[in-house]
Amino acid sequence: MGQTKNRYDLTELAGAFGDLGTLIPFVAAYVSVVGMDPSGILLAFGSALVAAGFVYRTPFPVQPMKVIGAAAITQSSQVAALTSATVLGAGLVTGVIWLVLGATGLARRLGHWVPRPVLQGIVMGLGFSFMLEGIRMMAQNPWIGAGLLALTLVLLSRSRFPAMVVLLAAGAVVALVERPALATELAAIRFSPRLPSFAWPQLTWNDLWVGTLFLALPQLPLTFGNALIAITDENNRLFPDRPVTERRVAFSTGLLNLWSSALGGIPMCHGAGGMAGHVRFGARTGGASIMLGVLLLALALFLADSVAVLFRLFPPAVLGVILFLAGVQLAMGSRETGPEKVDRFVVLATAAFAVWNVGIAVVFGFLAFHASKRGWLRV
Repeated sequence: MGQTKNRYDLTELAGAFGDLGTLIPFVAAYVSVVGMDPSGILLAFGSALVAAGFVYRTPFPVQPMKVIGAAAITQSSQVAALTSATVLGAGLVTGVIWLVLGATGLARRLGHWVPRPVLQGIVMGLGFSFMLEGIRMMAQNPWIGAGLLALTLVLLSRSRFPAMVVLLAAGAVVALVERPALATELAAIRFSPRLPSFAWPQLTWNDLWVGTLFLALPQLPLTFGNALIAITDENNRLFPDRPVTERRVAFSTGLLNLWSSALGGIPMCHGAGGMAGHVRFGARTGGASIMLGVLLLALALFLADSVAVLFRLFPPAVLGVILFLAGVQLAMGSRETGPEKVDRFVVLATAAFAVWNVGIAVVFGFLAFHASKRGWLRV
């Protein structure tokens, strides 16, 4: 069987935007709140997506690490030590950790220890968390959010024209109607070519220490559950002709974080929800990742100073629809819960914990599964 070739058509391009619900809010917050350079962030994301598309040949996602992002964004004004430099330090340390996990084979062994019902519960819980976040974003403008969701569902089920294209166009119209001054800001955009500077020389030992303690280590359980275990299963379930391994994903995670940190970018991972979003809106090959990556590279090299204005074309209602449908796609992938009642309990209980904390969900699910097999747990 020959290798599946990447496609570069309108359907793949529409699917490429299926992960904007996580990309845009985090990048915008890193730039506006933490004060990071958008050129470095977008250049790292763009190049990582292009590489992922060529290497994996599936719509393999590249996402911001959410625990690190949430901590850096919400606590940067409360904890003086959490700065852009500590974010870079966290990315550097994260890269080293995942390279070690991949090189030693520990990532693969840990991944194989997770029982199937636990894995299904993690994926289901991640899907629910995406759906809940999507609903919260749509609730900021409920009538528009509901209308866009209904329109997208109709287009996904009946139209041959990519639903994402209509959704983004409708979102842009909504943004311009709600903010008439946005048209003037868009008209004032000018090309400003520049490259980010090499970021590592500015790092201090304190940046590395604080980044490790407050950002990198708290992120590890979520990355293990979502961006190693879940993404490997999701990719291999959807694309069995293009399988990946935990070792390969660990190496990939390590390399992209070292690269991003060096460019002044943010910590990144391969979240399973991102693949669900890409697939839900039509992506089936690495062409989607490559096209999105090229677009982000162009923004990084020529329009980095105007990113905040361009992102306003995507109102929360649109991003909420994208997140909600990505969550539905992800949760549906875990529908096979097994014939045993106790297996269904492990799946559902693990999913509930995963909505709150994926790391705790892994531990709970592992213990509950083995306790049930030994007769210690009966439901």
